Amino acid sequence: MSLDPLPMQGPELGVHADDIETPEMEQESKQEVLENKDVIVQHVHIDGLGRTKEDCLTYEIAGVFRAKNLIDVMKRAHEARQKLLRLGIFRQVEVVIDTSQGVDALPNGLDVTFEVTELRRMTGSYNTMVGNNEGSMVLGLKLPNVFGRAEKLTFQFSYGTKETSYGLSFFKPQPGHFERNFAVNFYKVTGQFPWSSLRETDRGVSTEFSFPLWKTNHTLKWEGVWRELGCLARTASFAVREESGHSLKSSLSHAMVIDTRNSTILPRRGALLKINQELAGYTGGDASFLKEDFELQFNKRLFWDSVLSASLWGGCLLPIGDKPTCIADRFYLGGPTSVRGFSMYSIGPQSEGDYLGGEVYWAGAVHLYTPLPFRPGKGGFGDLFRTHFFLNAGNLCNLNYGDGPRAHLSKLAECIRWSYGAGIVLRLGNIARLELNYCIPMGVQSGDRICDGVQFGAGIRFL
Repeated sequence: MSLDPLPMQGPELGVHADDIETPEMEQESKQEVLENKDVIVQHVHIDGLGRTKEDCLTYEIAGVFRAKNLIDVMKRAHEARQKLLRLGIFRQVEVVIDTSQGVDALPNGLDVTFEVTELRRMTGSYNTMVGNNEGSMVLGLKLPNVFGRAEKLTFQFSYGTKETSYGLSFFKPQPGHFERNFAVNFYKVTGQFPWSSLRETDRGVSTEFSFPLWKTNHTLKWEGVWRELGCLARTASFAVREESGHSLKSSLSHAMVIDTRNSTILPRRGALLKINQELAGYTGGDASFLKEDFELQFNKRLFWDSVLSASLWGGCLLPIGDKPTCIADRFYLGGPTSVRGFSMYSIGPQSEGDYLGGEVYWAGAVHLYTPLPFRPGKGGFGDLFRTHFFLNAGNLCNLNYGDGPRAHLSKLAECIRWSYGAGIVLRLGNIARLELNYCIPMGVQSGDRICDGVQFGAGIRFL
């Protein structure tokens, strides 16, 4: 569960010259000094603090003291303002730069003042979210800056078309290094998966530590979850009924991300590499497996404001011991957010019409995004739309791990599903994107469900 801080905004950085109450000739003299000589930041003040502890803010503003000239002061003060807003504890932050006053004032001395307005002790929110081809209503209650050092306690309730959840989260950043943070989550999630005639209820707790390392971002996580699986319909297959019941999963996981894209929703340049590993069974529970998956994406801007994009996904689930993997841990493939032209998660092993998922998969896609023909609404609303041409393919299956790598690759290359088509893409800010495509599925296998023709998709993560 990811609980992001509320977006913060504040006025732009500026030098408030009207606040300097000195004679005109003295102002001109000091201005000449500041423009032609180095300056020294003598004092930095933070006005408006209530429950916030000053010691946690010194790390964010320390860079201002290293400024050497007026332009550098303005630049570093703006950077410090952005860091203060990023903490998620202030409604607004204003910056005032003034010449130093008092008996210890130097001719080239400056005082920098941050005028802050703290958030209320409790804030609420109501919004809608778009997941992978599903929508939900989200109610949130947040207690920012609980102990005065940018901690955050959040309660969130979500009611969606396929999933209902609620959770309690505690977030604590490291002072001076906001990217290094620790979080604890308690949650309950109930989901319906009609493609498998399955209902799943998870009750769990997780702890995670996030930190940057060179150009990468890492997350270490432990999760303990009590899972309850049941049939969604009386017509559920025997294979799904066998999976019904209770299980306990305790797992350690690691995620690494390198993201240089200019946008996460509809990028025009940059690349993404995401690698996840999960190991279950060694810290308790009755689920034992090793799970690896990755996501790779490249985006290149071409002529006439067009963009060429290529993506590759893959994953492998390896059971540990004699117990087979659980239907809730396997991979699923197909639908408007992955291999277009096929129904939602309707590729791969199935029993009596219920899709059971697979232990290994791959999926790849090539896209060409272009502006709308004749560029209607250019420079405004029309720029949110893009014309979309695509070719995607993939496969999902189970492997016999007693066979060699050559046999595994051969099986992954068999029965490849693929499709091509064109459509319209609408970017909803940095929240989600909508696709309306005309798809032509190919390589259809027995048991696959296809969507030949118009297909609508909504979500955050697309192949």
